[in-house]
Amino acid sequence: MKKALIVWGGWDGHEPEQVAQLFKEILEKEQFEVEVSDTLEAFADLEKLLGLDLIVPAWTMGEIANGLVENVLTAVQSGVGIAGCHGGMCDSFRTNVDWQFMTGGQWVAHPGNDGVKYTVNMKYSSSMLLEGIQDFEVKSEQYYLHVDPAVEVLATTKFPIVPGPHAANGAVEMPVVWTKRWGSGRVFYNSLGHHADIIEMPVVSEIMRRGFLWSAEGKEVAGQQNTVSASYTGMADNNY
Repeated sequence: MKKALIVWGGWDGHEPEQVAQLFKEILEKEQFEVEVSDTLEAFADLEKLLGLDLIVPAWTMGEIANGLVENVLTAVQSGVGIAGCHGGMCDSFRTNVDWQFMTGGQWVAHPGNDGVKYTVNMKYSSSMLLEGIQDFEVKSEQYYLHVDPAVEVLATTKFPIVPGPHAANGAVEMPVVWTKRWGSGRVFYNSLGHHADIIEMPVVSEIMRRGFLWSAEGKEVAGQQNTVSASYTGMADNNY
């Protein structure tokens, strides 16, 4: 049985406890053994993290000790998957660039705030992860992110939808769903999920389900391939 750890907290506006419960239900239906924690100290035991198959962060606008981030980075690098959504993964720790380097992006704006109606467009790529899912509309926050060029983009949305200074740049295709590799680990992100009701949308739940499963398979694949990657020395070991 695969093991997953969900860690929720931070800004209450993203309903992290409710989102964590929805994620737990998705994973348990897939026969995962799931632990749910509301403290970042859940990342303190590196050996425990190394024994997981999947880490699911649901923590927005927090502060985290460098040592805890190092443990997560090390675990993911070894093959443990990490998957999450919205600000719970890519606006977790605004001052920690190592976290952002691993996850592949950082939220910077949501023009129009909540209630913007926009389309999520599936994007052809080498990945078949979202095969069969059609373009769909959502009414929520539309995330504008700074994105790592190394990610593989699986879905996008178009800006601008609402007026603002960003509109002067013309049409922009912004990633919504992406995957990335961190050492032997698989990284999955979906920018949807401002509130729990967005996660409850069948299409969004399905996207997250597939992302969880794909990420959690990385450890087994890494073991079969016996892959080893060089350690990453981030800002925790430097005086920035």
